[in-house]
Amino acid sequence: MGTPDFAVASLRALVEAGCDVVAVVTAPDRPSGRGLQLTPSPVKQAAAAAKIPVLQPEKLRDPAFLVQLASFQADLQVVVAFRMLPEVVWAMPTIGTFNLHGSLLPHYRGAAPINWAIINGETETGVTTFLIEKEIDTGQMIFQDTEPIHPDDTAGTLHDRLMERGAALVVKTVRAIEAGNYARTPQPNPTDPKPAPKLHRETTQINWNQPARQVRNFVRGLSPFPTAWTLINNKFFKIYAASVTNEAPDFAGEPGQAYTDQKKKIMIRAADEWLSIDVLQAEGKRRMTTEEFLRGNSL
Repeated sequence: MGTPDFAVASLRALVEAGCDVVAVVTAPDRPSGRGLQLTPSPVKQAAAAAKIPVLQPEKLRDPAFLVQLASFQADLQVVVAFRMLPEVVWAMPTIGTFNLHGSLLPHYRGAAPINWAIINGETETGVTTFLIEKEIDTGQMIFQDTEPIHPDDTAGTLHDRLMERGAALVVKTVRAIEAGNYARTPQPNPTDPKPAPKLHRETTQINWNQPARQVRNFVRGLSPFPTAWTLINNKFFKIYAASVTNEAPDFAGEPGQAYTDQKKKIMIRAADEWLSIDVLQAEGKRRMTTEEFLRGNSL
């Protein structure tokens, strides 16, 4: 069960490992692109290439879907980047259902663990497999694997590494369950839990009253998606990359104040230092470096 690219690697790894994947459950085809043509999810495309039956329910409690799902008589369900499952679905297989989560649980429970780990300045994260229970992301853990977060990582680069590391962990978990040789570890309840809630437009606006390095982590953690944004001269800009700079204008500046030499540089003042805006996208234009942008636009 999965929908985006992150889940494709796990599906392919299971197939390549010789596991008997009897069916795939994914989201219905959605309109996308300028023509708003119905487009299958990445997981559906991978399943079709592997000639695996695909189920695309609008509602997971739909009686017709539940009958169809039960007809496959699966021993085990594997969930990677999918919707929250009702108990009637996750409890259906004889063994149960496990989930791959993109963090070292119990921290970063929620929809955006990769983004929030970088936003919060973590230097290490990882992947966890756990058995699904009633409360989301709280089930007994089976395996974990760690992954360093490099200083120049973005959500995109970390996503790609965790996708592959997670796929290997999914196969390891299936093999251990198949052999009946796996521990189930209850998740601890940390005194300082770090949540990973879904990101929205209002929560992705840059707060220039924060320290520059914290703002840089915010930009990295949202790049390339859903992308941090700010207003410059009351115009909307997505910011894909920024760096703390040793260069600065010859005035102190207030948080959020922007400076440009109109040739190569756009800098914005954070609470303590200036940040160089390295890659940006103005509304209605393509993504480009600051130098490219300033060749055809002035601020």
